[in-house]
Formats: sequence, structure tokens, C-alpha cells
Amino acid sequence: MSDITEKGDVQAKTNGNGKRRKLIALVLGAFLIAGVAYGAWWALVGSEREYTDNAYVDGNVVQLTPQVAGTIVSIGADNTDAVKAGQVLVQIDPADALVNLEATEAQLANTVRQVRKLFATSSSLAATVTMREADVARAQEDLTRRERLAASGAVSGEELNHAKDTLRAAQAELLSAREQAAANHALVDQTTVEDHPDVRNAAAKVREAYLAYSRTRVLAPVDGVVTKRSVQLGQRVSPGMPLMAIVPTQQMWVNANFKEAQLANIHIGQPVRLTSDVYGGKVEYDGKVVGLDAGTGAAFSLLPAQNATGNWIKVVQRVPVRVQIDPEQLKRHPLRIGLSMEATVDIHDRNGPVLATAPRTTPAYSTPVFDADTRDAEALITKIVRANTSGTPASTAHLANRPDSGVRPAAYSGT
Repeated sequence: MSDITEKGDVQAKTNGNGKRRKLIALVLGAFLIAGVAYGAWWALVGSEREYTDNAYVDGNVVQLTPQVAGTIVSIGADNTDAVKAGQVLVQIDPADALVNLEATEAQLANTVRQVRKLFATSSSLAATVTMREADVARAQEDLTRRERLAASGAVSGEELNHAKDTLRAAQAELLSAREQAAANHALVDQTTVEDHPDVRNAAAKVREAYLAYSRTRVLAPVDGVVTKRSVQLGQRVSPGMPLMAIVPTQQMWVNANFKEAQLANIHIGQPVRLTSDVYGGKVEYDGKVVGLDAGTGAAFSLLPAQNATGNWIKVVQRVPVRVQIDPEQLKRHPLRIGLSMEATVDIHDRNGPVLATAPRTTPAYSTPVFDADTRDAEALITKIVRANTSGTPASTAHLANRPDSGVRPAAYSGT
């Protein structure tokens, strides 16, 4: 009986060892397969990728500041409001600027009329010179005739002297007329009413006053979202004072901070796959490397590290890599400045440069918002000059372009 029991125990142990060996073999096989799969993935894919989770959304923060001093009477937008380029965001009291503008307009009109008078005087002085020349010729003929008669005794000496005095007086008046004509020509020669220096000087004052007047409206230079509003109604502001800021939500990029050991394979133009902590892995952005910073983050920090010390410890440095985001994807899934991102760079193609090699041929950023002020000022000057040149009444169409002619912003208003 004991022999049977011992045989059963041995068989059970043998079966258990066989199962254990099979299980170990399966585990080892699984690890081997996983290792081979990972090795194949690394050889084909992983070695051609550079990854970092030290990446953040960055963008422009457009500061809104006034160009003229004054008192705030209206505020057109508040924090989180969407605004369009050219929208009036802050209205400064335009009363003083309006008075100055109207004074310069009147001065320009008066100057144009004075210059017209100079041109008219030129014609009058030319006619005077012609008349004086005729007087001199007539006096010369009278003197010649009397000199012939004086030889025969038909004319007295006193009458002859009187003729000589008349000729000298006529010559003096001719000289005076010519000098006056020359002086007037010096003021109008080689110019027109529009190009006359006096008119141009008066026009420059109108242009300056108009720009000061139009700048009582603080406009949004770009599309975006308002943030950091600090301006208040009734506040007295001066040029350069921060009022609010605008973040252009369609002008954002990612600064991916790669370790210095990863930089050797990163080149401009390489594609990047981006994910945001806001949307998770379900939303991926297509990006592109557009530039590598010229220094590490530590080198450009407020207090750069000083390694020339006895207790120096080597720290792996990181360099910001700028990644451009697809605008259409950014429009569908908006981001905010400072959000965390994950970036994976495809480094298959390493033909691109490491640093930018050529300067830009066009501005990186620009706005046409303020161009209209100069055009409107020129249109106003042209209308005033033409109205006072032709004699027709001046048009008031330019008043529609003045800052206080439209509806005031609705966010906050002092009225």
C-alpha cells in the first residue's frame, strides 16, 4: 500500500514539474517575442523618433497701449472677449484733439488762399512791370524830342531838365516794379498751390492733428482674445501705458524642450506629432520643426547658472525647439498659452539645416490696421486744398472718418 502511495506522489511531482517547466517556457517565450518585437520596432520606428513631454504652447501677447494722452470714456471689450482687427477697444476723450484739428484745418484753408493770392499777385506785378516799361519808353521819347528842339532854342532848359527828371522817375519805378516781381516770383517759382512750402507746412500740421485725433480710438491690431485688461473708465492714460492685451489664438506654436543629447538628429523641416493634455491622445496635431533656439533655457534664464564653482554638478541641458502647428487643426481644437504638450519628432529626413541660414524676406508679423489713418488724413488735406483752390465749399465727408462719428464701444461706456 505504501509503495502505491509513493508512486502516486512521484507521478504528481513529475506532472507538477512538467507544468511548471511549460509555464516558464511560455513566459520566457512571451518575453522573447516581446523583446524581438520591441527590437524590431526600435530598429524600424523607435530609433527614428525623438520624444519629449517637456513641451508647452506659446504665442504672441499683443500689448495694447495708447499713443496719445487723455481720459478714458469708453471700453469696448473685456477679458475673454473675442475681437477683430480694427475694432475700437478703448475710446479716449477726443474733445481737445478735435479743437486742434479744426484749428489746423482752418489754418490750411487760409494758407491755401494766401498762396493763391501770391500767384495772383505775380500776374499783377508782371502787368505793373509792363506798364512801367511803357512809361520809361514814353519818357525816353519825350526827352529825345526835347533834346532835338533844345538845340534850336525851341525848348527851354527848364523844360529839358523836367523831361530828364521824368525819365529818371519812370526808370526808378520800373526798377522797383521789377524788384517786387522778382521777390514775388521767389515765393512761387517752380511750385504750385498744392506743392507750395507754406501749404505743405500747414498740411503737415493737419496731418499731425488728424493722426492725434484718430488715435483717441485704440484699435485692435489683430484678431484674438482679450486678456489682462487693466484700464478703467475715467482713468487718465498716457502714451505707452498698458491697457489690455490680445492673444491671437491662430498664431500659436509649441516650444518643445529636448535634451542636448537628442538635438543631433533634430533638423528644421522635420514633421512632428503633437498631443495636448487638454484633449489627450484622441486629438493629434501635425506640426513641423521651424527652428531651434540659439541657446539653452538655462543660458537665457533671469539668473543663469554659474558653473565655475568647486561644487559643480553636471546637469543635462535642454534647448527649446519651435514647432509650428497646423492652423486648421488649431482652429478646430483651440489651445491656450502655457498648456502642456507631448512632442514626437520624426527624424527620418535629416537633410534640413540645424539653424536658420537666411534672413526673412518678409515681416514675421504685420498689421494694416493703422494704414487707414494716414490715408484718411491725406484725403482730408486734398479736399481742403481743392475746396480753397477752386472756390467751391469744402466737403464734410471726411467727418465720417472721425473717431467720435460712429457708435461707441458697448462693453463699458461713460455715457
